[in-house]
Amino acid sequence: MTQEQTAPSNGAKSGIKAKIQRMGSYLSGMIMPNIGAFIAWGIITALFIEDGWLPNAELAELVDPMVLYLLPLLIAFTGGRMVYDLRGGVVGATAAMGVIVGTDIPMFIGAMIMGPLGGYVIKQVDRLFEGKVKSGFEMLVNNFSAGIVAMILTILAYVGVGPAVLGLNQVLAGGVRMIVDAGLLPLASIFIEPGKVLFLNNAINHGILSPLGLQETSEAGKSILFMLEANPGPGLGVLLAFMLFGSGMAKQSAKGAGIIHFFGGIHEIYFPYILMKPLLLLAVIGGGMSGIFTFSLFNAGLVAAPSPGSIFAFMAMAARGDHVAVLLGILVATAVSFAIASVILRSAKDTGNEDLEEAATKMQAMKGKKSSVAGNFTSQNEGEEETAAEKGAEELSAGKINKIIFACDAGMGSSAMGASILKNKVKKAGLDIEVTNKAINQIPDDADLIITHKDLTDRAKAKQPDKQHISVDNFMNSAKYDEIVNELKDSQ
Repeated sequence: MTQEQTAPSNGAKSGIKAKIQRMGSYLSGMIMPNIGAFIAWGIITALFIEDGWLPNAELAELVDPMVLYLLPLLIAFTGGRMVYDLRGGVVGATAAMGVIVGTDIPMFIGAMIMGPLGGYVIKQVDRLFEGKVKSGFEMLVNNFSAGIVAMILTILAYVGVGPAVLGLNQVLAGGVRMIVDAGLLPLASIFIEPGKVLFLNNAINHGILSPLGLQETSEAGKSILFMLEANPGPGLGVLLAFMLFGSGMAKQSAKGAGIIHFFGGIHEIYFPYILMKPLLLLAVIGGGMSGIFTFSLFNAGLVAAPSPGSIFAFMAMAARGDHVAVLLGILVATAVSFAIASVILRSAKDTGNEDLEEAATKMQAMKGKKSSVAGNFTSQNEGEEETAAEKGAEELSAGKINKIIFACDAGMGSSAMGASILKNKVKKAGLDIEVTNKAINQIPDDADLIITHKDLTDRAKAKQPDKQHISVDNFMNSAKYDEIVNELKDSQ
């Protein structure tokens, strides 16, 4: 039987943590699939507005319609689709027009409300009519029920939700502006950096900072808010300190982790190093604060969210004339984080392989689920209690498999790396099988085999109960994929 690996925690606290995690995953799940559109808008803005790299009055006319209509509608459609597939997406996007037209600012928060709400309402209406429609009238009822629900929600959004969200937006924007004007924005790192190391990075960045940043960009052409959570400097400073002053596995793995973190933008890779020595939170907080202070000092900003948070994405999204200031802020954050981490590590006892494994396990406990990245730091034979669910290939049943899906919370980052590893192995084995990665809420119906981390398998099974599912300890486990490929070759 599968053995639960979630962290031991006490009842109510554990439940609250799970709800926060799920909410954060849901918020980021509406934004992250549309990051390409946000980046496209950011590049158009950076190039063609009056103060852009290539000012062009005609092409600059694309900026406002994209940020006022396209981006909120994409968010609403994605949110509705997450709840009730395409039908929910259509109703959710239509309902979002009420908050979009009813206000004169980019209505991202409104779209994040109306999209899922539209999907939920039409889902309940369809359940109400299920089995009660006479044969031959299905299409008529389906189309008119969706149209009527969408109309009612659009009007309600225009009359009630839009003004309420507009007021909330103004309060939030005013609060952020007050903090910026008072020079207190660097203090945000006191909450952001520990939140990243625990489990709130996606919720903080894509659920809160990115929508506010996009609104500010639509007015000022750039925003510092995009850089608060995504700055790779603080994490890089800690990893550099481990390269010089760490020991054992921590020192040996820090170089590779630094490359993945800084150039690949997968920040989760450095979290176990922080938890190995909790005092290192002071290093990333100090690095984050100094980076934000530098950005503020030079009035630097980005035109869109850098996703993933790599140096390449940062420089690509930097506003015209801000590249030096952005780079300087990252370097300052790295230097300050490195200096603080170096003092902590040099004054501490040796931290080696066992400590890093313990920290990786601790990180997974604090997140409430196993981490595919942290799994790379834990021993393969830990407990020697591999279950049938973990012996992935043994779960494969007979039958043709044409499509394999790697699924995780957001469908990006570590699951993408796992999909890439298996895709190469499948190709070398000469198997004609499609391998790709998706968010759990977006697993397609044509998937034949779904691979998830074992603590996410239940959610994946709830989404696609009739598919084959395989659980793994971490998405980077090449040995496990060899077993899967061999089993596929034998069965096919």
